[in-house]
Amino acid sequence: MSTSPPTEARPPVRVLVVEDDPVAAAAHAQYVRRVPGFTLAGVVHSRGDASQFLKRTAVDLLLLDLYLPDGHGLQLVRSLRTAGHAADVIAVTSARDLGVVREGVSLGVVQYVLKPFTFATLRDRLVRYAEYHAVIGEASGQEEVDRALAVLRAPQPAALPKGLSLDTLQTVTDALRAAGPDGLTSGTAGTDLGMSRITARRYLEHLVTTGRATRAPQYGQVGRPELRYRWVTERG
Repeated sequence: MSTSPPTEARPPVRVLVVEDDPVAAAAHAQYVRRVPGFTLAGVVHSRGDASQFLKRTAVDLLLLDLYLPDGHGLQLVRSLRTAGHAADVIAVTSARDLGVVREGVSLGVVQYVLKPFTFATLRDRLVRYAEYHAVIGEASGQEEVDRALAVLRAPQPAALPKGLSLDTLQTVTDALRAAGPDGLTSGTAGTDLGMSRITARRYLEHLVTTGRATRAPQYGQVGRPELRYRWVTERG
């Protein structure tokens, strides 16, 4: 009786994070590490460093910030294509210029993720990319090519909880990052940002829920302990 050959495990998708903000770069690297089927090839902070890295290290996917200190991210993509480098690109950016999006698509940018985003949003994009990456390497006809492209059509990111706004979330996020290891309490955040303690706490709790912050009780001399929130930074 014949048996089918065992299915070979696919190698992980190798990802290079290109992001000039060290805090954001560390967060993106941590996100990549948390998604099965992906491995972090490295982290660089400029277009020049990315170009040098790609000359010596094989990479399947760039998680690319478009605004770099030494040039636009799409300039990097253009130079890679000219050199024959076929790595795919997911652009991570706050830019909402459709002209930039069109140019990126023409250069082979397969996805856009708008800042600020949650781990769940990036995970969804990476999982869809992994499906695309697997299918496109084995496609034998038009139907499979169409299926490979279809998996990249991710839905819009999940809406924020009712009553939360993206602009205020970014404001609270920036304040928490700036607080460093000392973190913030909801009372301090509310006072500093000109909002109520309850409102600040809702945003801080959202950051905890999405894995971008931690909380721990802070015990004072009297009364109930107050929760202190800290931004999650790169570990190890």
